[in-house]
Amino acid sequence: MGRKVHPYGFRLGVIRDWKSKWFAPKREYTHLVLEDFQLRSYLKKQMDKAGVGDVIIERFPPNQLHVTVHTARPGIVIGRKGAAVKGIREGIERITGKRVKLDIEEISKPELTAQLVAENIAQQVERRIPYNRAMKKAAQATMQKGALGVRIECAGRLNGSEMKRTDKIMEGRIPRQTLRADIDYARDEALTTYGQIGVKVWIYKGDVLPELQAEEQQAPRQARSYREGREGREGRDNRESREARPQS
Repeated sequence: MGRKVHPYGFRLGVIRDWKSKWFAPKREYTHLVLEDFQLRSYLKKQMDKAGVGDVIIERFPPNQLHVTVHTARPGIVIGRKGAAVKGIREGIERITGKRVKLDIEEISKPELTAQLVAENIAQQVERRIPYNRAMKKAAQATMQKGALGVRIECAGRLNGSEMKRTDKIMEGRIPRQTLRADIDYARDEALTTYGQIGVKVWIYKGDVLPELQAEEQQAPRQARSYREGREGREGRDNRESREARPQS
């Protein structure tokens, strides 16, 4: 099962949230799904050199659209005096016919984003850099940034071989069947003279435990109430001892 289920969809609703947040009746649903696909394709084409890691789409009635783009190079997306981002916003409005609010968020650690790592390896393979060297270098950079595990696979006519084969590299551990495991997954393709080379990347960042987070938030409150209660008891005991002391 771990090799057939998408790591993101497997954890959807447990530790992952939807990337398209909206509700629509049955008649409009297919149209909006196609619109989201066209919108993400347009943004990927317009921000090809900006390192786009993720696109979040939210819809609000009656005709409002909120798009959040996570990118490693926000300066390229925004442009000089916001000219580039203004043109992108106008292009989205032409595609959707809705009022658009476009937010750009910076990715502080691109090495921990699977989509950017996969695109980086695919670009190196297209520039005729040996795939095994690109995989090893990307895995080392990811582990140095604090990842607990990384797995990279390349498949296709590697090094111009006559038959398709698959090669992989793995460092750390990747618990693919653990629901609480925070695993980022992405895939990309490199277009070479021998054909397409597929690249898959898994990055394990740790466990997400909502129950522990709730306990950590309640712990200071409980400690404060315990401290206040103890101080109150000590003050009451001191007051009673003073009252019981014989007066000279």
